[in-house]
Amino acid sequence: MSSTVRNAIATVLVAAIVVPYIGYLIWGEMPFLKDPRGMGATGLILGLAAAAVVGRAAFDSGPAHRAALTSGVAALALGIATVWVETSETLLAVFIAAIALTWVLGEIAATRTAEHAGRPLAMR
Repeated sequence: MSSTVRNAIATVLVAAIVVPYIGYLIWGEMPFLKDPRGMGATGLILGLAAAAVVGRAAFDSGPAHRAALTSGVAALALGIATVWVETSETLLAVFIAAIALTWVLGEIAATRTAEHAGRPLAMR
């Protein structure tokens, strides 16, 4: 599976976290997501799936990869705390922000890797 396909799948998984969260903020609940614990568990599961899709590429060397990995570990810890505490809207918001930050940093790292490999971004 190419890097572009892996990144696209990870992007869809992150969108599957962020879009329901926005709905959760607007309406107070979403189908199957009635409280912060449910939203946190969904973010945790889909976030881990996104990390699994990216695979070994997350452990490449370079400052951009290290920043994404550090953010991902922090997001994992926040996700576990969100599910554990189960009622903190603030903790849930920080967790979702950490997931989004990890995705952004991962995309930056992938872009830099493609640039350093001498390939056009469309071919990565």
